[in-house]
Amino acid sequence: MSACVPTRATDSNPNANRTKRVHPPHSPPPPPRRRFRVAGADVSASIAVFLIALPLSLGIALATGAPLQAGLVAAAAGGLVAGLLGGCPLQVSGPAAGLTVVTADLIHRYGWRTTCAITVLAGLAQLALGCVRVARTALAVSPAIVHGMLAGIGVTIAVAQLHIVLGGTPQSSVLANLRALPAQLADLHPADVAMSVLTLALLLLWPRVPGRLGHLMRKIPAALIAVAGATLTASLTGLSLAKVDLPSWSSHALAGLPEGPVLGIAAAVLTTTLVCSVQSLLGAVAVDKLVAGQPGLSARVGRADLNRELLGQGAANIVSGALGGLPVAGVAVRSSANVQAGAVSRNSTMLHGVLVVVAALLMVPVLELIPLASLAALVMAVGIQMVSLHHIRTVTRHREVLVYAVTTLGVVFLGVLEGVLLGVTVAVAVALNRLAHTRITHEHDEKEGVHHVHVRGQLTFLAVPRLSRTLHLVPQGTHVVVELDGSFMDHAAYESLQDWQNAHTARGGSAELTGRRTGVRDTEPGRTGSDATPADTATGATSGTTTGAPARTTADAPTGEPKTSTTSTACRCHPWTPWRNHQCDHRRSTPAGGHPAEPTDQPTDRPAPGAEPTDPGTGTRPGTGPHLGAGAGAGTGTGTGTGTSADAYPGTGKDTGTGPGGHQLARGISAFQRDTAPLVRGELARLAREGQRPSQLFLTCADSRLVTSMITSSGPGDLFVVRNVGNLVPPPGEESGDDSVAAAIEYAVDVLRVRSITVCGHSGCGAMQALLNSEPGGARTPLKRWLRHGLPSLERMADDGRPWARLAGRAPADAVEQLCLTNVVQQLEHLRGHESVARALREGALELHGMYFHVGEAQAYLLTEEDGDELFDGVGVADMSA
Repeated sequence: MSACVPTRATDSNPNANRTKRVHPPHSPPPPPRRRFRVAGADVSASIAVFLIALPLSLGIALATGAPLQAGLVAAAAGGLVAGLLGGCPLQVSGPAAGLTVVTADLIHRYGWRTTCAITVLAGLAQLALGCVRVARTALAVSPAIVHGMLAGIGVTIAVAQLHIVLGGTPQSSVLANLRALPAQLADLHPADVAMSVLTLALLLLWPRVPGRLGHLMRKIPAALIAVAGATLTASLTGLSLAKVDLPSWSSHALAGLPEGPVLGIAAAVLTTTLVCSVQSLLGAVAVDKLVAGQPGLSARVGRADLNRELLGQGAANIVSGALGGLPVAGVAVRSSANVQAGAVSRNSTMLHGVLVVVAALLMVPVLELIPLASLAALVMAVGIQMVSLHHIRTVTRHREVLVYAVTTLGVVFLGVLEGVLLGVTVAVAVALNRLAHTRITHEHDEKEGVHHVHVRGQLTFLAVPRLSRTLHLVPQGTHVVVELDGSFMDHAAYESLQDWQNAHTARGGSAELTGRRTGVRDTEPGRTGSDATPADTATGATSGTTTGAPARTTADAPTGEPKTSTTSTACRCHPWTPWRNHQCDHRRSTPAGGHPAEPTDQPTDRPAPGAEPTDPGTGTRPGTGPHLGAGAGAGTGTGTGTGTSADAYPGTGKDTGTGPGGHQLARGISAFQRDTAPLVRGELARLAREGQRPSQLFLTCADSRLVTSMITSSGPGDLFVVRNVGNLVPPPGEESGDDSVAAAIEYAVDVLRVRSITVCGHSGCGAMQALLNSEPGGARTPLKRWLRHGLPSLERMADDGRPWARLAGRAPADAVEQLCLTNVVQQLEHLRGHESVARALREGALELHGMYFHVGEAQAYLLTEEDGDELFDGVGVADMSA
C-alpha cells in the first residue's frame, strides 16, 4: 500500500466521542445498534398528509350522505390499522372518492347502520381473499376497466356535488341530477356559489405560484388552503351558509345487523369488496412506482406485499365499519403526498391517523366553521381529476378506447358493479377478436424468384384454414420465406405448418421460416456446416432448413412431443446474446507463430477455464501496473493486445475497419439494423421530432462492463449519460481542461431540466486502483492530471474525523472497494459546488443520488444518508421490479 493512503489509528482516549476502532485498517466500522425511533421525515410527512386528509374525509362523507364523523372514523382506521398491518408501508388509506358512489347508493337503499355492517362484511371478505393469496389476481383486470371505473365514479361525483356547489341538494342518480340541473341553475344561492368559486380558484392557483415564494407556499397542501380560505372568508363576511355539523360523539351511530334482502346484501358486499380491493391494490402498485423513482427510498422501503396489503385493508374496514365509519381503501392523493413529503416508513401513515383522532376530539368547534359548499367544491374537483386525460391517451394508444368508454358509461348510468362487468365482457371480446384476427399475405419477388408469406398476429387454429389456403398457392419447387410476425403459435398451427413444409421440400422446394421470437436460427438454405458465414447466423429469429421441419428450441415443442435439436452449427449463445453482440461462429486465434489455432468447443466470448483474466486495454492481468487495469473500459489501455484473440475482445489490438474488430463492428451494426431498428424506429422518430427530455443525469465510469441502460432498465431518451475515468466530477473553479463534465452538468440542469443526478461507482475500478498505487513525482501524464480530482476521495478516506461509507450487510472487500464507495460520496460533494446544481437544489427541483454497482455480483447499491451515516444499501429484485 502506498504511503499516500494513511491507515486509521485507534483512539487511545476512552472519553472520546468516537468509538474505538478495533477493526483492521481499511475495513468499515461496525454498524450501529438499531433502536426504535420515529424519523423526523415521517413526522413532517404525517402532518402534510393529515392536512390533506381532514378536509377530504369530511367532503367525502358529505358526498355520500353519511354522518360527517364517519369520514373521520374511516381516516383514523385507515391510518392506524391499515398503516400498521398493510403491506405497502407508504400507502395512506381512508375514505376514498372511488367509493363515494357505492356508499351513497348503499345508504340510500339500506340506511346507515346496515351500510356499516356491509363494510364489516366486506372487510371479512378481504381478509379471506388475503389469506388465500389472490391479491395478484386483481391486477389481471385490464387497466382500461380500472381507469374507466374511476372515470365513471368521477363523473358521478362531479355531477352530484355540482348541486351542492350551486346551493341545492343532489338527487339519487346521474340522470336525475342532470334533469334537475336546469332548475338548480335558475335557483342559485350566491353565497354558496361564491364560496365554491373561491375554493376552486385557490385549488387551481395555489400550486402555480411561481418563484421561490411559490416553492415555499406549495409545502402547504392546496386542499387545506382552499377550505381554510373559504372558511375564513365566510366567517369574516358573516355570510349565511350551511356549515359542517358534527353531532356529539355520544350520539354517533355504530354498525347494526344487516337488514334487507339476502341477495341484495350479498351484491353490496361483493361490490364494496371489489372496489376497495382493486383500488387499494392498484394504489399500492402506483406507490411502488413512486418509491422506485427515488433510489435512496426504494432501497429502504422495499416493494409492497399485496396479500398483506389486502389483509390490512380488510382489518381496517372491519374496524371502520364497526365504529360507524365509511369504507376504507388506499387513496392515491394522500399516498403520493406522503411519498413526496419524504416519508420513509409506515410511521408517517400511523401518525396521520393519530392526528385525525386528535382533531376529531379537540377541533370540533373549528371544523364546524367550514362551509358545506367549500367541501362540495373540493370533492367535485377530485371527481373531475378522476377523468384523466393521460389515461384516455394511454388507452387510445393501446386501442382499448371501447373498453374504457363502455366501463365509464356503465358506471355512470347503471352502477359500479354493472359497469365493471360490462367492461370485463367487452375486454374479453376485444381480446378474443385480436387473438382470432390474423393477417396472412403472399407476395412473389420475381427478381429473386422467392415467394414471401407474411403472417401478422397470433397463429391459432382459427387461422389454420386461411394459412393452408395461402401456402398451397405457392408453386411447387420454389423457394419460400414464411415470416411469422407474432408471439404465439398453437399446436394445430404448428402441425399444419410442419406438414406443409415437409410436403413442399419433398417436391423439390425449399422453405425458410423466420420470425421475431428469440430462438435458434439454422443456416440459410443450401448452406451447412462451415459453408455458413457469420452473417448467416442471426439471433432473434427461427428458421427451417431446406430439408426438414422448422427448427425450434426445446421450449417450442408442444407438450408430449419429442424435442428436436439443431444441427452441429447451432447457436450456443446465452439469453443476453443480442445486446452482447456475440457471434456463434468458431473463432480462430492467431498465436505469435502466425498459424491459426484449431477450433475448439469453448465459447469465445469468455476466457478458457483456468485462464488468467486479461485487461481489455493492456492485455495484462488487472492491477499489475499503473494502468487502469480491467476497470478502465475499452479505449483507456495502451497495450497492443498480445494476451488473447483480438476478435474475442473488441479493442484489444490495433484494429482497423478491415480487421477482425472492424468486421465485428459491422456485424453488430448489421444485427441492429435487421433486428432492433424496426422495433425502435417509431420511438426514435418521436424523440427526433420532440427532442430529448431525459429525467436524470447519470454520471458513471467509462468502464466497458457498466452498461447503463441495462442496470437502470432505461431506454432511448431516459438518461443523459456522462462517462469518464473514475466517475469524477471536477470541483468548480479548477483550471481549464476539465470543462467537459461541468458543461454537461450545466446543460443537463439548466437546459434539459433533469430532476435527478446520479453518481455511480463500481467494483474493481481501475481509476481507484491507480489512485491507491500512485507515487509522488513522475511524468504528469494526462491520466495523472485527470486523476487529481480523485485525490479528495483519498483524503476523505484517510480522515479519522469522518465515518466511512459502508455497504449494508457486509464489509468492503478491500481498500479499493472502500475507496470506490468513498469516491461516490466525495464526488457528490463536488457536484453540490456547481452553481447550477446548487441553485436547483435550493429550489427543490433537483435530487442527488449515489450508487455503487458490484460488477461480479451484478448487484446495485444505493446511497442513503441518515444522521451522518453513509450507507450503501442493496437494491433487491422486489425494488427494481416496481
